[in-house]
Amino acid sequence: MASIKRYPWINHFLGSPTGYVVHLQKGTVKHQGVGQAFWYRPANSVLSEVPVDDQELPTLFHAITRDHQDVSVQANVTYRFIDPVAVSTRLDFGLEPARRAPAAGREQVATIIGQLCQSHAIDQIATTTLSEALERGVSQLRAILTEALRADTRLLSTGIEILGVQVLAVRPESDVERALQTPVREQLQAEADRAMYERRALAVESERTISENEMASQIELATRREHLVAQEGANARRQAEEKAAAGLIQTRGSAEQLGITSAAEANRLRQLGEARAAQEAAAMAVYRDMEQSTLLALALREAAGKLPNIGNLTITPDLLSGALAGLLRAPGALTAGGTAGAAGASASGAGK
Repeated sequence: MASIKRYPWINHFLGSPTGYVVHLQKGTVKHQGVGQAFWYRPANSVLSEVPVDDQELPTLFHAITRDHQDVSVQANVTYRFIDPVAVSTRLDFGLEPARRAPAAGREQVATIIGQLCQSHAIDQIATTTLSEALERGVSQLRAILTEALRADTRLLSTGIEILGVQVLAVRPESDVERALQTPVREQLQAEADRAMYERRALAVESERTISENEMASQIELATRREHLVAQEGANARRQAEEKAAAGLIQTRGSAEQLGITSAAEANRLRQLGEARAAQEAAAMAVYRDMEQSTLLALALREAAGKLPNIGNLTITPDLLSGALAGLLRAPGALTAGGTAGAAGASASGAGK
């Protein structure tokens, strides 16, 4: 932006690198160019500053399609001034004092370009339907507007060059747009529902697979437990059989040992009995040839050795008569009688 310093009867102008200034003094060009600096008298001078950088012009307008639908077109036009002197003579870019209204050159350019864009866009959209305008309207309008604006004689004669046209959007009215969006929304909702159902079905299938795996695991565990119980039973049965067999062997061994011991004991007793019988037989053979008095003496001696200590001995007539009667018997009877008498005497003595 250029700056102007005002002094009494004279001013100083300092231009900017993007502003082309044209200084007219009494209708004659005194200074022109970019970045100018000069003194001038405001009483007889006119200054115009035309921007030489790229300018952006957004525009928005409405059009009617062939099927009588209203659409809004949003576009952006990029332009620049290639002939600042011609622009300053055709449009108002004058530098006015602060107390006056600013120059309207930019507004004039916006009006010209906006009207051109709107006229060409309306002609194009009027030949298409709403669906065609929404589908291919952006590219078609961009090509048509770029070609039409670059070839416009008024813009060329004014010194305006169109650098590019961008059509940002072609949109219908809000209620029509919502109505057009409804099928797509329903389709998206259906896709979302289908995805949700598939996800649920997949979750159910996964749960079923997990349940089957758990059931198979339980069946496998039950089968292994059954085999384990059967094996434990077989082991216990085998252990019992082995224990019973060992007990039977031990019992048989004990029985055999007991039989051997009993046989040995019986043999010993038999041999002892035979020895005693032989001894008795030998004694009887010895006693058979002895006299009765000798036998009686031996019996008394033997009885006396087996009797306890006797303090007093009482011989009754019955005992004496029995003893005398025994003496008169046979030797064998005498021996038995003598022994019995001695035993009776012993018992009686013990009683005394």
